[in-house]
Amino acid sequence: MIRKFVNFPKKPMRFFLFSLLVIFVACQPGSQTESQQASIVQADSDIEQKLADMGVELYDLPEPTANFVRAVKTGNLVFLAGHGPWTTEGKYITGKLGQDLTIEEGQEAARLVGITLLSALKAEIGDLDKVSRIVKVHGMVNGTTDFTQQPQVMNGFSDFIVEVFGEKGKHARAAVGMGSLPSNIAVEIEMVVEVTD
Repeated sequence: MIRKFVNFPKKPMRFFLFSLLVIFVACQPGSQTESQQASIVQADSDIEQKLADMGVELYDLPEPTANFVRAVKTGNLVFLAGHGPWTTEGKYITGKLGQDLTIEEGQEAARLVGITLLSALKAEIGDLDKVSRIVKVHGMVNGTTDFTQQPQVMNGFSDFIVEVFGEKGKHARAAVGMGSLPSNIAVEIEMVVEVTD
């Protein structure tokens, strides 16, 4: 039967049959291309793996020393308390924008708050893949009375969160200036997150 097809006198028919064979092989469910695509989708859906690829490490936070908790889950919403820019050296970034810190330093401080908030969120829900939407962010920037670039500082946080979660990370936001913040930290941020069980 195969010899008959190969020796068929009409070349267009041979080309047609060969094309069908190629299409049939390419469409098999175990093809390498589909396997690669499946692993790409799986990697993209793993938020903690994505953080690791970004060089971001989450950590265990100490218990609050006052009478409050870091996160409260009610229904499908998680309300995260205000957190500051904790560094890997075990200290906060402190100082006022417009006096002690540049906008770029403020943006880095805001990004560090994002890592701290995700650490608190993971402790509350166990798996960051449960996040279905970052809903609302309230950013407080420690600045001088004439400092007006709070949104630019908060972009350090927002850009980080969208890099991690993609479209799910786009959130409603407030960016306000404060005359002072606890322990003179540069930025404090609260966050509301929608999660699935």
